[in-house]
Amino acid sequence: MANTIMSFGDSESQVGIVGYGAYVPRYRLPGSEIARIWTGGRGGSPVREKAVAGLDEDVITMSIEAARNAIARARIKAEEICAVWVGSESHPYAVKPSSTVVAESLGATPAVLAADLEFACKAGTEAVQASIGIIGSGMGRYTLAIGMDTAQGRPGDELEYTAASGGAAFLLGPAELACARFLGSTSFVTDTPDFWRREGQPYPSHGDRFTGEPAYFHHSINAGRMLMERMGTQAGDYAWAVFHQPNVKFPQRAAGSLGFSPDQVSAGLLAGDIGNTYSGSCMLGLTAILDVAEPGDRILMVSYGSGAGSDAFDLEVTERLPGMRARAPATRDYIARRSEIDYATYTRFRGKLRN
Repeated sequence: MANTIMSFGDSESQVGIVGYGAYVPRYRLPGSEIARIWTGGRGGSPVREKAVAGLDEDVITMSIEAARNAIARARIKAEEICAVWVGSESHPYAVKPSSTVVAESLGATPAVLAADLEFACKAGTEAVQASIGIIGSGMGRYTLAIGMDTAQGRPGDELEYTAASGGAAFLLGPAELACARFLGSTSFVTDTPDFWRREGQPYPSHGDRFTGEPAYFHHSINAGRMLMERMGTQAGDYAWAVFHQPNVKFPQRAAGSLGFSPDQVSAGLLAGDIGNTYSGSCMLGLTAILDVAEPGDRILMVSYGSGAGSDAFDLEVTERLPGMRARAPATRDYIARRSEIDYATYTRFRGKLRN
């Protein structure tokens, strides 16, 4: 059941994050507004509000914004990037890559690898693992790994309360230039069909409570535990931990199962403010942690993607981090920049009126 995607040898110790960037749309739909429409205001919401992409925003435009922030922090030229990978489950085209448009807009073309990745909500961390392999093997010096989504839920469905927009971009490169270096990575994957969407269907389906125990918790906790066992670490060895955030309670419970305290997960826990950004969820949480972490801090990041699988990463912050923060907006700055909308505006923005 356990698949180790990356070895724990020299290749990983030579790779790190040399630039990072976030993007969250300014529009916010309160959970209470969704409840007003569908339950008459009765019942609660798993998040306070969620971020909603505007009419002129999609995975491509948001990826470009986050990527520009990452490049600004790294202070490299776009043409130095050897690969651009965009992980998402809401690419704007069924047949046409997002990655080529992003690479072209950044000025990274034509001598660049480009590909779109999918694996539900862990598509972004798939791109990170591929980047570690490319750089660690010596095939290239810099890669861009993006996790971004404009997720939707069926009107009135539980997912509508949390399915949000936003994500993050990581520019990976040599460890000596990194603000955080990778110490290890592993994955835990099984065939667990908790969430799916067939071609031509506008909204995903899910297994309701089945998405918890045999899906999210089984994979997230085992991926984190397996990595910590291989690294010989315990929760107390980490300053911070961030998990995939379908809501507020799930990552807190997963962290507690592995021995992490609420203080260790608080900096990266964003779901209450912006909802579940799917492929960008834990990556966006990591950017918020990098905005406040100190050199020497150790970070555990665990993603989750339905279907199902989790990627876990062990990172260590370097002395280069504080000097690059001010070169791009902080993640919390994007979260604070908000304009509240009602359900009718949300319906228009997300194209929920269908013939």
